[in-house]
Amino acid sequence: MGVQNIGLTGLLVILLLALIIFGPNKLPEIGRAFGTTIKEFRKSAQELTDDVTKPTDPKH
Repeated sequence: MGVQNIGLTGLLVILLLALIIFGPNKLPEIGRAFGTTIKEFRKSAQELTDDVTKPTDPKH
C-alpha cells in the first residue's frame, strides 16, 4: 500500500486535516517547503543513479 492508493477522497481528507491543523495562512509555506524537499530528493536520487550506472573509465 503506497501513496498511489490514497485516492481522491483520502487526498481531500488529508488536505482538510492540514487546513484545520495549520490554518490557511501557513499552508502555502508548507507546500513550498514540501515541494522543495521533493525536488531535492529527486535530484539526489537521479545523481546517485547516474553515478551507479555511468561507465567507468578503464584508463584510470
